[in-house]
Amino acid sequence: MELIPLHPLFAIEVRDFHLCKEHHDSELENIKKAFRRYSVLVFRDQKIDDSCQIRFSERLGPLETTKLGTDGAGTKLVRLTNMDSGGRILRQSSRALLNNKANQIWHSDSSFKRIPARASVLRAVVIPPERGETEYVSQRAVYKSLSLDLKQKIGRMWGIHDYSHSRARIDSELVTEDEKRVLPPVRQPMVINHGPYGKSLYIGAHLSKIEGMGQEEGSGLIQQLMKLPDKKPFIYRHRWKVHDVVLWDNLSVMHRATPFENQNSGRTMVRTTISCKEKLNLNSVFGTHEDL
Repeated sequence: MELIPLHPLFAIEVRDFHLCKEHHDSELENIKKAFRRYSVLVFRDQKIDDSCQIRFSERLGPLETTKLGTDGAGTKLVRLTNMDSGGRILRQSSRALLNNKANQIWHSDSSFKRIPARASVLRAVVIPPERGETEYVSQRAVYKSLSLDLKQKIGRMWGIHDYSHSRARIDSELVTEDEKRVLPPVRQPMVINHGPYGKSLYIGAHLSKIEGMGQEEGSGLIQQLMKLPDKKPFIYRHRWKVHDVVLWDNLSVMHRATPFENQNSGRTMVRTTISCKEKLNLNSVFGTHEDL
């Protein structure tokens, strides 16, 4: 297994490792070590199917069941596509494309859940001829860039993450009443400790308010913090090829989709989502040998 750096701060390509192969525990432990260190792992030329993706992902941790209102609901897979089951391009006003548009805002998967996502595994099935990349930003690097005063200010704070909040930025009616009922707002720490790898900022599109702050003050702080991930030195942009698989740490990076001509070209991605083992708290520490 060979590790090729893709960015000075994080993100690597893993070569000579096939996801469907039966791996020795030592091989899988090397993947986990790389995950803890580099946050984003790229595997090229992985000609795998849904069942293989699930098997590999389950070796890393428990999988989420896809939520109500998402393509793949009730299964262990999320399908992110702009096409219907017959391969026809969906209309711009379709619910799926509006959700895809919401995914173009920096976010961490499932931060709106009581027990959020630790990792995501995303596979490219159909990609457009140009554009449609995914960007990742190192939240450890973002946190490191903060002033000492700001680090001290937010270090013990809780943010309120709400799925409805992020979707309302695109369309106020995008989330159904049933979705709101099963996905109420949740508290998450603003800062996550990754042990030997430092701390990261845990924010994103789902962050609606900050506990203990008025709406105006809290919104101002959120806006201030959300400007930081756009600094180019913190970003790795992945240009997809069919059969690429990317594994990333939702607790140490945020990501966003980038636009493409979605009325002229098809794009289908399949995701499995590895859950944290328990809800986050202010004393949670990740990056140890017991952890993914």
